Order: sequence, then C-alpha cells, then structure tokens
Amino acid sequence: MNGSVSTILMFAAFIVLMYFMMIRPQKKQQQKRREMMSNLKKGDAVVTIGRLHGVIDSINPAEHTVTLDCDGIYLTFDQSAIGQVIPAESAVKSAPSAVEKTPEQKQPTETTDSETEKKEENNKE
Repeated sequence: MNGSVSTILMFAAFIVLMYFMMIRPQKKQQQKRREMMSNLKKGDAVVTIGRLHGVIDSINPAEHTVTLDCDGIYLTFDQSAIGQVIPAESAVKSAPSAVEKTPEQKQPTETTDSETEKKEENNKE
C-alpha cells in the first residue's frame, strides 16, 4: 500500500512539473503572439517567417491578410506569416540616415606641394 501511494505522488509531481515546464510557457508565448497580431498597424516594420523585411501597407481583417511594402513591391501575406513586428518609432530610429554625403560633397583635404608634385609625376608616367 505504501509503495502505491508514493507511485501516485510521483506521477502527480511529474504532471505538475510538465505543466510548469512545458504547457504554461507555451500558453504565455501564444498569448504574446496573439497580442502582437492584434496590435498590427499600418507603418509597422515587420519580418515574415521567411525573413522577408517590409512595412505594413494595409491589413484586411476579414481575410486575415497583410499587404507589405518591400521597397516598392507590394506583397500580400497571411497574418500568420508575420514572425516579428518592429514598431514604426524604433524602425525610424534604427534606420541609417538616408542623407549621406557623396564623395563630391565631402570637403577636399589640403595637400602639400610635394604631394601635388608626386601626383603629377605619377600621372605623367
């Protein structure tokens, strides 16, 4: 009798351990994903499960689809294909500056007479 009680307790402890180690974290992850999907909005930068980066152009809640603008190419995906959402504010902050100086716009460096003479000699050869 004493052996069967300990077996039942071990089995119950195993069930509780499985719940806290597997089922509960999975439910939390599912809740987080549902929340992410419900907060999708136009202008959010997203990454699909296929690692395609784009910006949400439109959302169709009736068909559960999202249209992404990928550098001027508009693609339609199921909402379940969205793997990660990067909010519009952080996407703008992390994007590199679009206004970079071209080589013509950069300030010329001053050269000495000896450097100029060396360049002229190299051009003659």
